[in-house]
Amino acid sequence: MSETQTASARWNNANPTLTVLIPFLRDDPCALIAALEHQVRDRADAVEAVLLDDGTGDDVLAHRVEQAVRGSSLPARFVRSSVNLGRAKGRNRLAQAARGRWLLFLDSDMLPDSPLFLQTYLELIEKDAPAVAFGGFSLDQAPRRREHALHRQMALASDCAPVEARCKAPEKHVFTSNLLVRRDVFDSEAFDESFSGWGWEDVEWAMRVTRRHPILHIANTATHLGLDAAPAMARKYEQSAANFARVVSGHREIVSAYPSYRAARALKRLPLRGLWRPLLKAFALTEAAPLASRALAMRLYRAALYAEAV
Repeated sequence: MSETQTASARWNNANPTLTVLIPFLRDDPCALIAALEHQVRDRADAVEAVLLDDGTGDDVLAHRVEQAVRGSSLPARFVRSSVNLGRAKGRNRLAQAARGRWLLFLDSDMLPDSPLFLQTYLELIEKDAPAVAFGGFSLDQAPRRREHALHRQMALASDCAPVEARCKAPEKHVFTSNLLVRRDVFDSEAFDESFSGWGWEDVEWAMRVTRRHPILHIANTATHLGLDAAPAMARKYEQSAANFARVVSGHREIVSAYPSYRAARALKRLPLRGLWRPLLKAFALTEAAPLASRALAMRLYRAALYAEAV
């Protein structure tokens, strides 16, 4: 692997408490960099940012990010990889470049919902020194677009769970889009790089971590701006089936309580999946159909894919 690195003027002399880790693949993280700078004007010494271009191959975007990092008021470093490392390995690479005792994984298509977003994490660190904390996920700032209606509907029903619901299954409601981890915890439990494609590597990580450390859920949300059109959602679910099989193999005692597992088990008993599964997908992609029915069809399509693993 070959990579290049660029740093801001404040990087060398910084001694941060918190490192914000931002991987990106095609998404432009410059708006997020600007938002983070605004958040820590009074405590810039406490926070640094490390960004990873995960093999995008876009020179124009890379130049824009490089300029933003060079001019940043934050201690910041930009790592540009010539190859795609993938979700797990890329985040592990980011952690290697971090100097803070706490790591905040924040995806490039996220945007903090509160002007006190980073301050809330810093105060939590000072007060409780948590092993792991997840701030939550929202769509509050995501623009409403017709092609994203299905993703919005499904995300609001599951991903955007309030603290009370997340606490009932702490490991299940963990996403690398807004995840605080103490450095010693991550050093002992990194992301499993055998996962490939999209999905489940963050939940599987949380399943391992929760055996030794509590996972704290708090209300400190960030908006996911990067909603997908329905065909992209279907492709991601298709990619995630192999990863789901890995989770089942390693953590059946936990995942067997999940609705996605139970639905997959139920659909596995039905014959002729190869005939009716494509029909579920086709209906889910039909924009003229009722949105609630499309969401149900997409969930069933995902469960039918996962049926191969249970």
